[in-house]
Amino acid sequence: MGKQYSIEARPEPVSFDPSRTAVMVIDMQNDFGSRGGMFDLAGLDVAPIGRLIQPISRLIEAARDAGLLIVYTRQEHNADLSDAGSEGAPHRIKHKRMNIGRTVAAPDGSESQVLVRGTWNTAIVPDLSPRPGDAVISKHRFSAFFETPLDSILRARGIDTLIFTGATTSICVESTVRDATFRDYRCIVLRDCTTELIGADTPRSNHEASLLAIELLFGWTAESDAVISALAEQRAAAE
Repeated sequence: MGKQYSIEARPEPVSFDPSRTAVMVIDMQNDFGSRGGMFDLAGLDVAPIGRLIQPISRLIEAARDAGLLIVYTRQEHNADLSDAGSEGAPHRIKHKRMNIGRTVAAPDGSESQVLVRGTWNTAIVPDLSPRPGDAVISKHRFSAFFETPLDSILRARGIDTLIFTGATTSICVESTVRDATFRDYRCIVLRDCTTELIGADTPRSNHEASLLAIELLFGWTAESDAVISALAEQRAAAE
């Protein structure tokens, strides 16, 4: 095991070993954070997700320099929606109003589909594009652990701590955090790298409510600068 680095967090400081830590980038894809994506077409303000790009990019750069595994997730489905549940399944019902499977035009005019894999809609936003060596998890439910190889990938690398970024806090981030905690991973959610949309059905208070639940029983919350500083300390010690 490597050295443990302690950072300020809520409800108390938390430590992590960079050699056993991965950064989770949850669903920073065009459907959620870009103009012309699913949320934008549904009339929701995607600006809060767009504002995550810069702090997440800074964190990823520091994490890559320190040798951490970067794990991207994408919520996406088969073109025929065969993996979205039956017509009466809650997941299918709730996504109908968001136009799941709808054929749309990507910004370059090419044909795309809402929440369908292999399309512009489900690609990671360009400024956060994965690089060789990163893990990319395709998921068809909110949790990145549900029917995916994520747990096996993490255990093969000896990972025991997950640092969470992405969107949205109360849905895909929290769902994945809960499943991670059930599997005994230590979860650190970065408050400045996660967010909610602002709309009638997604009040900003959902973000704070999820952070409170995570702090209470599922993990810890922190700021990205605390993690970046710890990684810089690790690099300095190794030189």
